[in-house]
Amino acid sequence: MSVKAETWDDVPLAPADAIYKLTGAFKEDPAAQKVNLGVGAYRDDNGKPWILPVVKKATEMLLNDPNLDHEYLPITGLPEFTNAAARLVLGPNSPAVVENRISSVQTISGTGANHLGALFLSRFYHWAEGTPKAAYLSDPTWVNHLQIFKGVGIAPLAHSYYDPSTIGLAFGAFLATVQTAPPKSVFVLHACAHNPTGVDPTREQWGLIADAVLERGHYAFFDSAYQGFASGDLDRDAWAIREFVRRGVPMLVCQSFAKNAGLYGERVGALHIISPTPEAALRIKSQLSVLTRSEISSPPAYGARLMALIMNNAELFEEWKRDIKTMAERIIAMRKELHRLLTEELKTPGKWDHIVNQIGMFSYTGITTEQSQALIDKAHIYMTTNGRISMAGLNSRNIRYFAESLDKVVRGQL
Repeated sequence: MSVKAETWDDVPLAPADAIYKLTGAFKEDPAAQKVNLGVGAYRDDNGKPWILPVVKKATEMLLNDPNLDHEYLPITGLPEFTNAAARLVLGPNSPAVVENRISSVQTISGTGANHLGALFLSRFYHWAEGTPKAAYLSDPTWVNHLQIFKGVGIAPLAHSYYDPSTIGLAFGAFLATVQTAPPKSVFVLHACAHNPTGVDPTREQWGLIADAVLERGHYAFFDSAYQGFASGDLDRDAWAIREFVRRGVPMLVCQSFAKNAGLYGERVGALHIISPTPEAALRIKSQLSVLTRSEISSPPAYGARLMALIMNNAELFEEWKRDIKTMAERIIAMRKELHRLLTEELKTPGKWDHIVNQIGMFSYTGITTEQSQALIDKAHIYMTTNGRISMAGLNSRNIRYFAESLDKVVRGQL
């Protein structure tokens, strides 16, 4: 009898994550002048991570609390956090909040919220008879959406979203998909600051999407990773979600505090499932508790305690809003300056209004794969090869270099 020397010799080598691989290449590059526009995290004008002043203040208050302990949180999370998080994204006067129709569970940031939401749908959602267990995702979307839905047995289906000819929203094609998809389909919607394009529907367009979702009996799966971070206004960035709740659309919301609080590594998030009745919300939360227990037992406490303190303390909450505005306004300023350099100073061929029309951390520049690769290879400007850049990677010291390099590659002179 022979024994195999290697138990796992049939396990294939998985490809490296593209974004993390890009960051690694940037760090290893010895070039004196290099720019990292791939990372999806805020950087200040010095190119450094920024700890929000309100987070520093809340941390000091938390650490000086004599009642602080390291006990397990409840399975569904810290109630002071999940309740405040629901009010933040849905609005304190939301019908769902007032009528106690929300099942809120703390998650491992937005990724965990997406996973738990998708897992819950996979177990309990009733797709129309004869249709596969699937979810419609924008083309393109956050790359992790694909793996999350595949991992729970829900097939990801791409629908038109981005129009490369206009570097904007392919709204007609998007709406047509919603209007013709099988009844009770699941649509994953980016609440604001669409990742990776930075292209969002207008309020009027959101209204038409909501009409079609209601007419077809679809389910809205909202991913809210950038509330406040897009426009600088927490309420403005939650408008689409609140409008869908107001209209009675069946839906859930995945919420992250990585970007708007700078708590990337603390993994602070929440999942909110909106139900028609308080009784249904109670049953749903019981099942979310079972799923959470089997995966993480209970969520981490530190980040949730920080955010609970910030959201429930009026003074800290107002300071947080100012900090959010600081981040959003810096990114908006970088968009305006890049647009000015390309259109006024360099007179770069092509149209560049999409730079200021898009919103949030990411921007699709509209350049080709070959041009993107040339910027990496020749200018040491690290970005994804689909032309997406993180606006947070630009600052007063490197924006001209990037604009001049972009101008050269568009002209074929790099």
